[in-house]
Order: sequence, then C-alpha cells, then structure tokens
Amino acid sequence: MAHRSLEDVLTEAAGTVELLRNSQAGPNVYPGVPAEYTNWRDEQYAWQHTCVLFNQSYHMADLAVEGPDALKLLSDLGVNSFSGFTVDRAKHFVPCTPDGYVIGDVILFALAESRYNLVGRAPALNWITYHAETGGYDVRVELDQRSAMRTDGRRKSYRFQVQGPNAMQVIANALGEEPPDLRFFHMTTVTIAGRRVQALRHGMVGQPGWELFGPWDDEAPVREAILSAGEDLGLRQVGGRAYSSNTLESGWIPSPLPAIYTGDSLQAYRRWLPADGYEARASIGGSFVSDDVEDYYFTPWDLGYGSYVKFDHDFIGRDALEQMAEGEHRHKITLALDDEDVTRTIGTMLGSGTRAKFMDWPSAVYAMHPFDRVTVDGETVGLSTWIGYSANEGKMLTLAVVDAEHAEPGTEVSLVWGEPDGGSSKPTVEPHEQVEIRAIVSPVPYVTAVREAYAPGGWRAAGRT
Repeated sequence: MAHRSLEDVLTEAAGTVELLRNSQAGPNVYPGVPAEYTNWRDEQYAWQHTCVLFNQSYHMADLAVEGPDALKLLSDLGVNSFSGFTVDRAKHFVPCTPDGYVIGDVILFALAESRYNLVGRAPALNWITYHAETGGYDVRVELDQRSAMRTDGRRKSYRFQVQGPNAMQVIANALGEEPPDLRFFHMTTVTIAGRRVQALRHGMVGQPGWELFGPWDDEAPVREAILSAGEDLGLRQVGGRAYSSNTLESGWIPSPLPAIYTGDSLQAYRRWLPADGYEARASIGGSFVSDDVEDYYFTPWDLGYGSYVKFDHDFIGRDALEQMAEGEHRHKITLALDDEDVTRTIGTMLGSGTRAKFMDWPSAVYAMHPFDRVTVDGETVGLSTWIGYSANEGKMLTLAVVDAEHAEPGTEVSLVWGEPDGGSSKPTVEPHEQVEIRAIVSPVPYVTAVREAYAPGGWRAAGRT
C-alpha cells in the first residue's frame, strides 16, 4: 500500500481549518498517572507552598540525536544561539519554518559530546527527524514515543520534576547530603536509592527545583526514595488534572499550532508526515475562526520567545525573522477573567435553558490547540490560547497573545467563550451558545513570585538562549 501522507489528507479535505476544527481525535489525556492523587486543589496549592512531584515519564516523547553532525543539525534548525552550549547544559529549543513561524518547542539536553536528547511534543521532534533523514547529516536519531502511542508500558527513561519551596530540602534528604548548587538549565549526576540519576536545575511554577531522569528500570526505586524524602515536607504527587493547569501560573503557552500546513517549501515535509500522525489529527477549537490556517500561526515574539532569536548563525527561517525583528509584535499576556461573568457562565449549566460551553476545572481546554477571541468593542485584538483555574490565585486565567496597543496591564478586554453556530463536531464539544466574559490584561507570568524568578537576573535568566 502506498504511503498516505499529511499532504494527501489536506488535499482531500474541504479545507485545512475545517479539518482541524472538526477533528475526531477526542480529548487530550495525561497517561500513566491518576487524574488526582489527592485532589487537584491541594495539588495546585502544594507547588506554590510546599513541594510537588510531577511524574513526566509518560506524556512527552523523547528524541535522541547522536553523531558528528548532531550539533550542526540542531543549530541549523533552532532560532537559539549555540554559543557556549556545552555538555551538561539544557536549552529551550525553538524551530521555525522558512517563513518564520513556530513549529513547536522542546527542551534540548546536551548529554555528552555529539549526543543530545530533546523532550516535548511531536511537531518539533518530527521536524528534526525529517531533516536528520533528508538533509545529508551524519547523525542517528531514535524516537522514544510517549506512552499513549505504545503498548509495551515502558519508556527508555523516567522523568520527574521536584518543585516548590521545600524542593531542595526534599532533594537533600533523597541524596543524604546537600545538593550541588546548579545554575538554571545546568545539569549534574547524583545518586538516589543507589541509582545514578541525572539532574537538571529547572522550575515550572517559579519555584526552585530539579528535573531528574534515568533508565526506566530505575523509575520505581527513585520515585519511592523521593516520596520518602518528602514525607515530612508536604510533598504531594500531582495528577493529570492539576498538571495541565500549572502553565497558567508560569506563563508558558504549551500548544502552538505547528505552522506547517501551507507553503510550497514545506510540501515535501507534508508528504513525509504520515496521514495518521499528530499534525493530521490535531484539533483546533474556540471562538476564533478563520478560513486561512495561517491566521493560527505564531511567531517567536508572539509566544514570548523573541529573546531566543539570535542571528549569530544560519538557520531555517533566519531571513524571515530578520525582517520581522524590527517590526511591531504582539505580546503574550495573562487575562484574569471577571469572577461575576465566570460565575454567570458556569451558572448556565443549571436548569433547562440554553447553556454556554462547559467550563471544566482546573483546565477548561477542550482542543489540542485552543484559539478564543479576545475583543475590544467587538473587534478581535488577540487570541486566548490556554484557559483554566488557579486555586492559588482563586481566579480563572487564560494565556493570550494580543496586539501591542492592548497589552498594558489593567486594560479591559473581553473573552468570547465557546464556538460559533452552536459548536463544531469535535467529540469534546456539546451544543452551546457563545458568551462574553470580561477580563483584565495582567502580567505574564501572573504569579508575583514566578514573575520575579523569571526576570532578568533571576534564577531562570541563564536558560534564556
């Protein structure tokens, strides 16, 4: 049977936006962990007040890249500078299309000379694999697929994050000694439960902590040692429900649509991508609807990655980004939704009247790639990309990208919640009517402690390359 590709799917579809808006892929789930270990409110509370263990062993894919040309391949694809990028460092890696739009983002680990690992969602990993296979590079790549895409119940590696005010004391207890003082996105090797563990200085919610990873067979003893080390320090395991909402406080937009559905220069790539892969099954949802899929694409500046873009090397998309660099950019912001309007929206669930789109807690996201309209006086001025509830803040928040003139904190805007015409045919969408929810433009990250930690000179600054 001939290979069916993403390009075949797009050619046969009535339109790309129509295809993605009515995707039958179903809800996104976090495999391998319970929805809640205790309850999602206390699990959220713990990452700001005590400590949490995020078990990331299941929901992300890993791509190993090894060989003499490994660094050249990554440098040719990433907007990031690779100056000074050495072994035992990590980087937030962002590749773009030739037109300068983001394909995705992943975390890149330099494990050894000419040996790297990239961890995250499929789109960026697929892009790297394609160029490794077709670009004439002397490299080897190996994909360790996420758990939802496999049947053996195993991974090559486990991956934990220990985060929160008590995180470093938990780690000290697990090590039996004071942990080494690591700069942000620097790595070291330690021993936990008699196992060799690689550790990355990281943080997801503005609190100090480490990401820990090692061979899959060591997962259980290392996890049990961490849980024991945190027993008297308020350590909680975080389930799938709370995990998907942590980004609301930290300000990372987790799901940009890969900007690969258009353009002659990407046709060969679309023919390489399978007809049943991530890009073909992706879903977009929300109140923003355009016939042009390019209206759903983001630049690095839209996502807050403008500081990553360095023109000290040649890379795909450089020419387009150089032209964009001096122009006006949209801004990433947080929207704090009006409590009264949120309550009114949720209240439509009661009784037999017309209902708004169901607003789930803590994450109200119902498509792989959310796009809700942000408006002023009925005119679209931006897009909301992720929405949910923070028990720490007692607020429904969204992460949004808005025009510069409406990005000042304190600006009043509206969020249009729900899809037009009663909703699309996605399995996650029930018949409903749209509602407007007032919102206040707020800083990103929203949480003061996170914002101070992420500021220039804070502990995260070293990773911003």
